[in-house]
Amino acid sequence: MPIEQQRNITMADEKAQRLSESSFSKEEAGMVTDVIDKKAESNYGMAFPGYHRAMIIVDRSNLGNAKTDGMDKDLGFTGEQYSLLILLFYIPNGLCDLPLNMLTKKWSGRVMLPSLMVGWGAMALLQCAAHNFAGMLVIRILLGAFEAGFFAGVVFYLTLFYTRGELGFRIALFFGSALLAGAFSGLISFGVFQIDHAQIPGWKFLFIIEGALTVVLALIAYAWLPATPQSAWFLTDAERTVAERRTLRDLSSSGSHEFNMRECFKEWNTWKMFPWCVVAFTYPVAFSTTSNFLPQIVQRLGYSVVKTNLWTVAPNAVGFVILLCITYSSDYFRERTFHICGALCISLVGLVILATVDVLGNKAVAYFACFLLCAGAYVPSCLVHSWHNNNNLNENARAATTGLMVGLGNLGGIVSAATFRQEYAPKYLPTLYATAACNVTCICFTLWLGGWMKLENRRRNKSQGVVLRAEDVKTSELGDGEDSERWRYFT
Repeated sequence: MPIEQQRNITMADEKAQRLSESSFSKEEAGMVTDVIDKKAESNYGMAFPGYHRAMIIVDRSNLGNAKTDGMDKDLGFTGEQYSLLILLFYIPNGLCDLPLNMLTKKWSGRVMLPSLMVGWGAMALLQCAAHNFAGMLVIRILLGAFEAGFFAGVVFYLTLFYTRGELGFRIALFFGSALLAGAFSGLISFGVFQIDHAQIPGWKFLFIIEGALTVVLALIAYAWLPATPQSAWFLTDAERTVAERRTLRDLSSSGSHEFNMRECFKEWNTWKMFPWCVVAFTYPVAFSTTSNFLPQIVQRLGYSVVKTNLWTVAPNAVGFVILLCITYSSDYFRERTFHICGALCISLVGLVILATVDVLGNKAVAYFACFLLCAGAYVPSCLVHSWHNNNNLNENARAATTGLMVGLGNLGGIVSAATFRQEYAPKYLPTLYATAACNVTCICFTLWLGGWMKLENRRRNKSQGVVLRAEDVKTSELGDGEDSERWRYFT
């Protein structure tokens, strides 16, 4: 390690020791910072986004793309079997999140995340072998089970590496790769559906290509992913030291914890779990409507199969840019409540437009509504889970609670799937109404939860005679979590 880096790290240790042995005024408390090697911290912070962008998952929208190419007709679907296929996917997808995320805590993301990728990538690939509805249904149920623990696992995994003020944007980098996969799925579909094969339809080629890509990326991830920052092979010694100090300063943890089943559920007996669960169940409905049915929504505009898939690319691409902008702003200002509500309002406007306008007579307006839908539907997936993890410093509790919240969100997708029925075509008004109602409900409960946290922070400041924010207090000082005197909610 260079002498200058050693000197800076030693200064950080000496300053931390001096602070622990002395008292200081509330003005000085707000100015205290660790003296650490800024270059090392910058390198550490930029090492992981490359991994996030590489983890491009098989987007759920490929089923919608495949349907536009006649998959349902080739497999002999009748009645509401397509909607049933999507609806039943969410049951294992919601029920398996909690146990799989607890296994991620026990065995580490290095083992679990690639294993889950191999599982659902193989299932995605096997979809091309289905000959009827029953065969496709079995494969989709297994696909839902394997996919269940992945997003929750990634969220928990990232809480081990990034500070509370970085987590939202870092989750967005990962989640955005899935969103881009939706855009590229449209491009891939556009190209694949040009293949004129006498025996293999284009939708089967689509499943083969995207499923195989996922398996290949999973095998690479086995060699790439570290279990913790301290074991990351691509970090220097100085950067590993910085990682350890970041843990004490502002990580979503007050220290490392061995797996403990009892601690996993210690946060579930508080009143705040109810509004958290309502938020977790309602926000993903707009995401599910957008990701599963965007091709069908665009198809309402009267375009051909090829153009329908091509025209789904731009809304997803714009949604990706908006996702990064809003989550970056949320991290920068260390504020979650109003950023989440703002995103929900954007998608709500899109839903209202699609429900009220004549899409064939106002194609431009209806297509603009698709952009609004994508711009707002994806943001809460990143910020809601950043938010509850920011306010939970116990690793075991975070793993279980994240699994529960993501699982509830996946079960919330049933609302979208159950109302998106063929009999409601072409406007699908029940789906749009139900999704809009969930958005409004989520906005109300988010404001309730965030408003209470802001008021509680003010109450604590007033009673203690100090002005503290969440970023002013090191997480290493908060061993008792919310019961700690200096605890302030990340709002």
